[in-house]
Amino acid sequence: MSRPSILPDEKVFLDFKSQCLATDNWLNKYDNNDMQVWVERTPASKGNNVPKVHKIKCKMVIRDVSAAAMYDVLHDGQYRKKWDPTMGDSFDIARLSANADVGYYSWLCPKTIKNRDVVTLRSWQVTDDEYIIVNFSVKHPKYPPTRDLVRAISILTGYYIKSTGPNSCLFIYLSQADPKGSLPKWLVNKASQVLAPRVMKCVHKAGQNYPEWKQHNSPDLKPWLYPEQNTLPMMDPAELSLQRADSLENVDESSKLDVADSEDSS
Repeated sequence: MSRPSILPDEKVFLDFKSQCLATDNWLNKYDNNDMQVWVERTPASKGNNVPKVHKIKCKMVIRDVSAAAMYDVLHDGQYRKKWDPTMGDSFDIARLSANADVGYYSWLCPKTIKNRDVVTLRSWQVTDDEYIIVNFSVKHPKYPPTRDLVRAISILTGYYIKSTGPNSCLFIYLSQADPKGSLPKWLVNKASQVLAPRVMKCVHKAGQNYPEWKQHNSPDLKPWLYPEQNTLPMMDPAELSLQRADSLENVDESSKLDVADSEDSS
């Protein structure tokens, strides 16, 4: 009997949208200048003392950039090199379907902490006035963890963008991700609440500058909207498997330190 496809179905997109728009069971941690940060309220732990990484979402009301432009910013890998100061390396690996691919991303951490990387399956859906992107970590046979980077885990990360006018939109980022290594979960949770608004402001600014940049950089090339433009090799989704957070949990329990000059591997 064949296993279910790893590709997200309609239910995944509907559930993600529902989480983005929900307020029940979410605690508001930040509310200022058209931006809010929420953390999911988790039930009291029952006999399990291991703290979990929070599910966090950041909601931003954008009044000067269209939903379509913000969506393009998130997809355009060439442009990301211009606006993402924490990016180490990033590239798409293969197509999985007309609206799904698998890719690699690494990012720079503060000097005392080892840099992170992640391999994710990304899928997207576009309707008349809504744009959704979701991703989660997968194991790719040709891109295993390496000794010089800590392999992080995206349990679920994505964006919900809804048009509210010709040049305005609601922009929501939702993520539950574990940076792994020896970082305490409480520290990860606290840092994410502080960093999320900064990241959102950076993305917003990127959206403001994108139309002019794109006009001079392959303005008609948008394979995320026009699959026929995509030149990535096709890959069978069955070659991928989910990378679950607990499968790397032994890294946290090891005696190796999560520092840049350590011998830690993930």
